[in-house]
Amino acid sequence: MLVSYKWLNEYLPVTEDPIKLADQISRTGIETEEVFLREQGMKKVVVGHVLKSEPHPNSDHLHICQVDVGESEPYQIVCGAPNVAAGQYVIVALPNSWIADHTKIKKSKMRGEVSMGMICALQEIGFPEAVVPKAYANGIYVFNEPHTPGESVFPLLGMDDPILNLDITPNRADTLGMHGAAWEIGAMLNEKPQFTKPTVTETGAPIDDLLTAKVADDASLSYHLRIVQNVHIHESPLWLQVRLWNAGVRPINNIVDITNYVMLEYGQPLHAFDYDKLKNKEILVRHAQPGETLTTLDGNDHELVAQDIVITDGQDPIALAGVMGGLSTEVTEKTKTVVFEAAVFPPTPIRKTAQRYNLRSQASTRFEKGINKADVLTALDHAAQLAEQLAEANTAKGVLSPANMDVLPVVVDISIDRINHVLGTTLSTDTVRDIFGRLGFGVEEADGLFTVSIPPRRWDISIEADLIEEVARLYGYDNLPSTLPEATTTVARFTPIQKLIRYSKRSLLAAGLNEAISYALVNEDEATEFMQEKSVPTHLDWPMTKDHAVLRQSLLPGLIDDLAYNIAHSVKDVALFEQGRVFLKDDEKTVRPREVEYLAGLISGQWQGRAWETTEQPADFYLVKGIVENYLAPLHLADPIRYTATDQYSEMHPGRTANIYLGDQLLGFIGEVHPARTAAINAADTFVFQLNLDIILAAKKVALMAQDAPKYPSVTRDIALLLPEEVTNAQVLATIRAHGGEFLQNVQLFDVYKGEKLPAGTQSLAYTLTFLNPADTLKESQVNADFSRISEQLEKQLHAQIR
Repeated sequence: MLVSYKWLNEYLPVTEDPIKLADQISRTGIETEEVFLREQGMKKVVVGHVLKSEPHPNSDHLHICQVDVGESEPYQIVCGAPNVAAGQYVIVALPNSWIADHTKIKKSKMRGEVSMGMICALQEIGFPEAVVPKAYANGIYVFNEPHTPGESVFPLLGMDDPILNLDITPNRADTLGMHGAAWEIGAMLNEKPQFTKPTVTETGAPIDDLLTAKVADDASLSYHLRIVQNVHIHESPLWLQVRLWNAGVRPINNIVDITNYVMLEYGQPLHAFDYDKLKNKEILVRHAQPGETLTTLDGNDHELVAQDIVITDGQDPIALAGVMGGLSTEVTEKTKTVVFEAAVFPPTPIRKTAQRYNLRSQASTRFEKGINKADVLTALDHAAQLAEQLAEANTAKGVLSPANMDVLPVVVDISIDRINHVLGTTLSTDTVRDIFGRLGFGVEEADGLFTVSIPPRRWDISIEADLIEEVARLYGYDNLPSTLPEATTTVARFTPIQKLIRYSKRSLLAAGLNEAISYALVNEDEATEFMQEKSVPTHLDWPMTKDHAVLRQSLLPGLIDDLAYNIAHSVKDVALFEQGRVFLKDDEKTVRPREVEYLAGLISGQWQGRAWETTEQPADFYLVKGIVENYLAPLHLADPIRYTATDQYSEMHPGRTANIYLGDQLLGFIGEVHPARTAAINAADTFVFQLNLDIILAAKKVALMAQDAPKYPSVTRDIALLLPEEVTNAQVLATIRAHGGEFLQNVQLFDVYKGEKLPAGTQSLAYTLTFLNPADTLKESQVNADFSRISEQLEKQLHAQIR
C-alpha cells in the first residue's frame, strides 16, 4: 500500500519526518518497506509553454519548438514526441538539469539545430510505465490546465510528496485504504483522524424508474447501486491524477478515476457501468452458468464456470464480480449515464476466480482480505458526489439495494489482569483505556474488567488475544519486559528416521556428491517417471502453474531437472543427491497420500577431471554401485543386499539397470538413465540410484561385534572361470559361498574379460578366495579340499570351465 504523506495530512496532523514516521509504523506491527520521494536527485525541471512547433528541416519525426520557460526569451527545444503541439503546457528539463536515472541534460545540437533542454515524458522524470496515462504512454505529458511557465513541476505532479510503501499483511487489510491507514497512524501518534461525510445532491430521475436490481443465490452479501446522469467524460483534474499515480494506479478518465480514488480512500472497491449499454436496464447478480463467456476490460475472453459470481444485465454477464468489469459495458468518452456499484462479495469465490483467470486486481485483493462493511454506502455516496463535481453529473434519486446486511460492532470482554499476565507487564487501567481510545474503540471499565466495542472497520479483532496484541503494539514491543519462560529442561534426542537421514547426508557428502533440494511439485509427465512401486498421482486442486501441479512420486525427475539447469549454465560434470519425501497413493479413492522418505543420487559426466598426475574418470555403473554399497555397509542390515537386472523402468537404459533388493523387499534401483532422456538435455551418460529409507529403517539390523585380530595366517587361492555370458557375478558368489566351507572368509572379484580371444557368448571372471581358521593354522589339505569342492560345484551348477 502506497501512502501519500500529504494525503494523510488531510485527515490528521502529521509533523514527524517521513523516515522517522516509517520507523514508528514498522515498530507497531506494519512493516514500511521504503520511503521515496520522486523528485529526489532531480533539479531544474519546470513547466514550459509551447509557443510554436514546426517540423525539423533535416528529420521526418523531429520538431523544433519555441518554448516559454519563464525566461526573457523563449528556449528553442528539439522534440521527437509525436504529440507535441503549439499551445501545450509541458514538462521541460532545462540545460544542466538532472532527470531520472541520474541523467544530465545539456544544451546540444540535434540534426544541426540548437536544443536548449528537453521536453519530457513522465517516464523520463521517474514515473513507472504502469501509472502513465495511456494517452501519453508514447509521448510527452501535457498538462490539462494552464500553469506558470518556469514553475517547478515537482509540486504540480506530486513529486515532492513523500510516499510510504507499507507491506500490508493479510490480517491488516483494514489499512488498504487511506482512512484505515489514518486510523492506524493516528493511534500511533495519539491523534484522532477527521473525515468529511460525503453529501449527495439528488437532482436526477428516481432510480427505480431507470433500473431494477436483484441478487440471486446469496451471490453478494451486500449490494448497492447509484446512477449519475448527464456525465461529461474527460481527463481528471491534475490533483486526482496525482493521487492515483502516487498510489500506483494509472489514470483513465474522470469516472473510472473516481472509482479508483474512492477505493484508495475507503478500501472499498467500486465499479462503473455504462447505463446505456445495459440491454434490459436490469442488474442481476448470480453465479455463472457453465459455458458462458465474458470479455473483460483487458480484452481477454473467458469461459466461465459455475463457481464464478457474475454481474449480468438480466441475461448476459457484464462483469466478473469483485475482479474485473466486462468490455461490453465499459465507460468511454461517449458515456452519458453511469451506474456506480458498491458491494460486499464473499472472499473465497473472488480469490478463486481471480486465480483461475489470472486477473489479480486491486479490487480482488481487497475483497479477498476483507473490507469495511460499514463504509459501503458511504463510499458509494462519495463516488456520486465526486461525479457531480468532476463530471457535471446529476445524481438519480435513491439507492438500489437488493442485498443488505446488518453491520454491528463486535464486543469483547477482557480484564486488566489477563492483559498483564500475557504481556508480563504492570499496565494500569488508565493506560489500557487510553490505548483502546486511541484506536477508536468504545470502552467501558469496571473493577479492572473492560468491555470493548470494536467498530466494523477492524474486522480482524474478535477475541481476547486480538485485543492483547493491540495493547502490545501501541504500548510498544520494545517496552515489554524480557522474561525467561519457566520450563523443565529435557534432553533432545534424534528420532531413528532423523538419525538415518543425517547419516545419509553425511555419507553421500563424504562420497563427493552435493546435496540438492528440488520442488516436491512436478508436472503430469514427471509425476509417473522413475516409480519403483505402483501408485496413483496426487493432483493439486489449485496449482500455481502446470509445471507444479502434481506431487512427486520419485526424487529423480527433480534431480534431472537440476542436471538440465546446470548444463544450461555450462556445468556438465554434476554429482548430486537429494533426500526427501515422495507421495504415494494406492488408488484414486485414497484422499491423503502416504509420505515415504527416499534417497536418490545422480552422477553425470566426468567423476574425476584430468590433472598432471591423473587421467579423466567418467561416471559409470560401477562407480555409483560402489557409492551405494559403501552407504549401505555401515548400516549392518541383517538381510543380504542383492542386485537383479531389470527393464521395468522405461526412463532407464534397458541393459544397464538393476533393482536393489534387501532380502525379498525391493529397496530401490540403480543404473544408467535412458540415452534419449539425457540427449534431450544435452547431458553425458548419467547414472542414478534411488532407495526407500523407510524400508531401511524398518529392516532388522545385526549388532556390530568386535573380534580379536587373527593369530594365524590366512591362505588365498585365485580362480579364473570361463562362463556363459548370461551368468552373473551374484550367481558365482552365491555358489562359492554356499560350498566354500567354514574357513572361507572372503571372495573378491578382481578381473572381468570379454573379447575376441574367448569363444562367442562367454566371459572370463577371476576371483581371489581367502581362507582362515581363527583357532589353528590351516593345512594345505583342508584348503585344497574346500577349493576342489568349490571348483566342482561351479562346473556342475554354472557350467564353468576352470582356466
